[in-house]
Parts: sequence; structure tokens; C-alpha cells
Amino acid sequence: MSSTTNGQWYPPEWPDRIRALANGELTPPEPRRAATVLLLRDSASGGPAVHMLRRRTSMAFAGGAYAYPGGSVDPRDERPVAWAGPSRAQWAVRMGVDPATAQTIICAAVRETFEEAGVLLAGASADTVVTDTTGEDWEADRAALVAHELPFADFLGRRGLVLRSDLLGAWARWITPEFEPRRYDTWFFVAALPEGQRTRNASTEADRTAWIRPEEAAAGYDRGELLMMPPTIATLRSLQPYATVEDTLAAAEAQNLTPVLARARLVGDEIELSWPGHDEFTKHIAQTDAATGAPGDADGSSDRPGPSGGTPA
Repeated sequence: MSSTTNGQWYPPEWPDRIRALANGELTPPEPRRAATVLLLRDSASGGPAVHMLRRRTSMAFAGGAYAYPGGSVDPRDERPVAWAGPSRAQWAVRMGVDPATAQTIICAAVRETFEEAGVLLAGASADTVVTDTTGEDWEADRAALVAHELPFADFLGRRGLVLRSDLLGAWARWITPEFEPRRYDTWFFVAALPEGQRTRNASTEADRTAWIRPEEAAAGYDRGELLMMPPTIATLRSLQPYATVEDTLAAAEAQNLTPVLARARLVGDEIELSWPGHDEFTKHIAQTDAATGAPGDADGSSDRPGPSGGTPA
């Protein structure tokens, strides 16, 4: 894997796949629905901090990159669950999908946050939240969820828990580029860390986790110290204007959920790669650079490979 002089994740195989797509030699796979959650808490130094994790460098997809807890929708996420907050129909309107799909995405967001961070957005009633998920019995259930041995609906039902959809705010939607072999249609949500709960590195896919202020994480990316995919750094930057977690959650309703999908095209002897509405990620890759997997910058020159690691998450 290579990156640019900042921390933008850039796999070396992209140019060949982009050319194959442009030449009609590559059929884009259908993206899998997925959800990820930006867990927030107010920091002692002022402003919200976000929980991030670093994917193990051995991971086939985005190894070494910083991300948020999340993952794919499980077909069993469509099973009925006790539900609090906006109805499935209301979520469907907000997200531009049907109610059944809205439920699967919301369930995936809550389930994956528990699986990867040990944080559960559910309670015994519509106005309560679990305060401690650290016991051995909780860990056994979490491991069973990860292993697909326990459906999320059965987990909630057995514990008499209500899913708190009102604790989530839909923030953004990004779709993996068509030239990627693994594609996801990912919904990004914001949520406050429930009082009494604490995060932990519960994911086998991560080797490091931390709380970090968005501006600090973005600065690390800009210095080339933290590797991130475009959706991650874009959502981090979008958090920076908000002074508190409460302000961030209140702003969720106004966020634009139009999906962001990268565009790649051949322009003369260059490949142009762009993400609509996010000019900072635009790359012009000369054919000589494409042969080696080195990304070009906005005027077509090559960037040096940057570091692939970092500090938080």
C-alpha cells in the first residue's frame, strides 16, 4: 500500500483497476450496505473527542488506516427488535431508503459499535441506557455476535433491551469507488458515549484505539502521520466546527446524506480521480506513475510515499 505526502490511503493497484474499468474490462461489484459510528465525548481540553481505531496492517482492506467502529449489515439485522426513538418509517425518510432497509442499517450501527468498541446504544426502556457492558456475560454475548452465533435481535430480546435509535444521528453516506474489489455503501452516524460506559479495543481487526479531537486527528493526517481513507478524514473535518457533543448531535438532522462516490476517468495520458464535493482528494495520475502505483498530485506530478501508521484510534 502507498499513500501521498499527507495521510490519504492510496492502494498501488488502483491505477490498473481504474484503467480496466474505463476500458470495460472490469465489472464493478455491488456494494454491501454498512454502517459506522463516530462515538463522541466532550474532552477536558475543550471540544468533542472522537473514538477511533487503527486497522491492523495485515488487513487486506485499508490495513494501517484509522477508522471508526463499524461493519457490514447482517441479513439477520432485519429481524424485529424492541425499538425506541424515531420510527423505522421516519428513519426511512431521513435516509432515503425503505423502512426495512433503514432498520438493518440502524441495527448494524448499534451492533457493530458493541462488537468493536464494547459500547451499546440500548437500554431497559425507551428512556434508559445500559451503564456497564464489561462483565464476562457481556463479553460472551459480544463474542457470539462477532462469530455470527447470536443474532442481534436475540441478544436484545434475551436481555430485555430496547434499541435506542434516538441516540444516533445520521451524518454522511459514502460508497466505495466502482474500481475497488471490496465495495461498501456506508452510512456514518454520530452518537454520544453513554454515561457509565467506556470504550475498549474489542475488535480483532484493530491494533490500537484512542480518543482524539477531530482537529488533532486531521492535523496528524495532514502531516502524513495518520493514514485515513477519504470518508474518514472528510467526516473528521466536518466535526471541527462544533464546540460540544450536544452541538454536534443537534447538527446531525441538517447533514447532507447524498452519497459520495469517487469518479475515475482517463484524460489524455492521465487518470483523473476525484470525489465530488471533496476537492482535496483529487488526483491526476500520469501513465508513468500509474505503472508503478505512485499517485500524482493535482498538477500531475508524483508524491512521495507517506507513512502508513499513526498514533490514535
